[in-house]
Amino acid sequence: MKPSEFFSNEDKLEITRAIQEAELNTSGEIRVHIESKCKGDALDRAAYIFKELNMHKTELRNGVLFYMAIDDRKFAILGDAGINAVTPQNFWDDIKDVVFENFNMGKFAQGISEGILMAGEALNYNFPYQDDDVNELPDDISFGK
Repeated sequence: MKPSEFFSNEDKLEITRAIQEAELNTSGEIRVHIESKCKGDALDRAAYIFKELNMHKTELRNGVLFYMAIDDRKFAILGDAGINAVTPQNFWDDIKDVVFENFNMGKFAQGISEGILMAGEALNYNFPYQDDDVNELPDDISFGK
């Protein structure tokens, strides 16, 4: 199955809406990337994709990537330096736990959406929305091979 076919159109819309809702109250940026395979460590691959998507170029270094390799059943969440500097060490683990609870029930879109909203809350606390905020990164899901 192609990564772009993993989610239904309704699921894609749910995820995109979660990103938009999360970003309403923050200057932070959230992206989701789905691909088929991940050779090696998911976090290493997420770091590579993070750079490929230019997420490291946000002004406040407050981007968050939700990465998923569907065939290899791998998942990672990666925050940029700005957000990692102000969140607790176990912050991403807490979000991953919620995401995995949903994944274990086959609710992939719901899991990612709930994780996005949780990340948005932390971004809101540490990087509140500014009147001159610009959406620095697209809100749509990116798909790899």
